[in-house]
Amino acid sequence: MKIHVTIGGPASGRGDWDEQVEYAVEAEKLGVDAVWSAEAWGMDAVTTIAFLAARTTRIGLGTGIMQISARTPVTTAMTALSLAAISKDRFRLGLGASGPQVVEGLHGQAFADPVGRMRETIEIVRRAFAGEKIVHEGKHFVLPRPGGEGKALRLSQPANPGIPIHLATLSPKALRLTGEVADGWLGTSFLPTQADAHLAHIAEGAASAGRSLDDIEIGVSAAVAFTDDPVRTVAAMKPQLAFTLGAMGSPTTNFYNAAFRRAGFEDAAVDVQRLWVQGKRAEAVERVPDEMVLAGNLIGDDAAVRDRLAVYRGAGVNSLHVAPAGRQLAERLECLGRLMSVVRG
Repeated sequence: MKIHVTIGGPASGRGDWDEQVEYAVEAEKLGVDAVWSAEAWGMDAVTTIAFLAARTTRIGLGTGIMQISARTPVTTAMTALSLAAISKDRFRLGLGASGPQVVEGLHGQAFADPVGRMRETIEIVRRAFAGEKIVHEGKHFVLPRPGGEGKALRLSQPANPGIPIHLATLSPKALRLTGEVADGWLGTSFLPTQADAHLAHIAEGAASAGRSLDDIEIGVSAAVAFTDDPVRTVAAMKPQLAFTLGAMGSPTTNFYNAAFRRAGFEDAAVDVQRLWVQGKRAEAVERVPDEMVLAGNLIGDDAAVRDRLAVYRGAGVNSLHVAPAGRQLAERLECLGRLMSVVRG
C-alpha cells in the first residue's frame, strides 16, 4: 500500500505555508510516496507543487487537482510539462471538474457537460504531451480557432508522453471516463466495504477501452487517527463530514453526497444535506452516523489501523491519501510516522 499526503485546501494560504512545506519535507523523510496539492478556493495547485519540487528530491508530486475550467487545456499541458521538467519527472497531473458553485461562481464558466469537457481536455493534453501539432474539433474546444489567423502549433517543450493523468471523479459517468482514459483515480467519499459504488463504474469504463482495474492506480482519501477512544475521535470528525455532505456543492448538485447515497447511506446523506441547507448545522453534524465515519477512515490502535489497511487493500486500493489527525504539525507528523511503521510492519 502506497501512502500519499495532501497540502492545501479551501482554507490554505492563511499564514500556514511554511508549516505545509515542512509537512511535505518531513513526509518525504518518512517514506511517503507522493504529496498532492489541493485546489479549491484557497491556494492554487500549481505554484505550491512547483515550490515543493525545489524543496524535495524523491517524493512524487501531483496536482490534486487542477480545475479544468480554470485553465485552457493547452495551458494545463504546458504547466504539466514544466512541472515534470523541474521535478525530474516526479510529477503526475491530477485533474478535476470541481462543482457548479466554484466553476460558475468563481470562474464564470458553464458547468454543463463536465464529463465531455474533461474528455476533450485529456485528448488535447495528451496530444501536447506527445509533441504533436495541437488540432482538435469538439463540442467545447476547437483548435485552431476557426475564422481567425491562428494555425496548428506544437509546443516547443520536449515531448513527454509518460506523464500520468489522474482524475478526481465521483459521478457514475465520470467514473466510467476514468476507467476508460485515466492512469489513476483520485477517490473521495469512498467506503472500502462498498467499493463497487465507485469501482464498478471505473471497471466498466476500463472494459470498454480494453483495459481493467489493474491498469489504473486506485487512490482514495481517508483520515487516520491512532486512539484508545474511537467514540471521541468519531465525534470530532463528524463536522467535516457534515460539511462535505451539506455544502460541497449546490443543494441540487453535490457529487460527494450522491456517492455516500450510492454506498448505502441514502437516508443519512439526504437528512444531513437538508439540515445543513436549512442552517441547522449542529443538527446536521448530529445526524452523521458513526458508521459512516468509521467506514471511510482508519481509527483505533495499531492493530485496528492495520486491519483497516487490509480492508482497503482487499477492495482494490493501491494508494491511500491520508489526513493524519492532530492539531499541531508535530502531532500530525507523529501520526503519519506511526502509520508508516504500521504499513511497513
